[in-house]
Amino acid sequence: MATVNFLAGYPEHIQQQAQALYTSGKLTIYLTEKYSQQHQIQSDKALYAYINDLKQQYLRNSPPLSQVKYDSKLNVIQHALGMHTYQSRVHGNKLKAHNSINIAALFKQAPADFLRMIVVHELAHFKQKEHNKAFYQLCLHMEPNYHQLEFDTRLWLLAKQL
Repeated sequence: MATVNFLAGYPEHIQQQAQALYTSGKLTIYLTEKYSQQHQIQSDKALYAYINDLKQQYLRNSPPLSQVKYDSKLNVIQHALGMHTYQSRVHGNKLKAHNSINIAALFKQAPADFLRMIVVHELAHFKQKEHNKAFYQLCLHMEPNYHQLEFDTRLWLLAKQL
């Protein structure tokens, strides 16, 4: 099976440093020391409560959260760590919105910070559908360390070699 370059968007020297850490066997040690706290959010119900708490804290006026689940069918190889879906339906003279978030099941075993980064990313899609400057500013508002966590999550995926 060919390995996936989770760091493809990063400069070549960063990719080379990450690859050197990986081949020397030090990448897992680095990540384990830096992110030792595992989360206890193992069920869809607990995940819903966790995401809804973050939503209430940062996005009170956004549309309601309809469904949340860990999804074993999300394919990390196709760059889907989480997914936000949005549907609008007309019911009589009212417009109903349905927002759902699916998180890749492998994040049940991820460090707590990585799960938070994925959740923040998907919640930001409630306000900003595209990955633009406003989207990343919203991510940084909810998680000031967002960019470092995104990079380290990619390193974690490299270490797991999914």
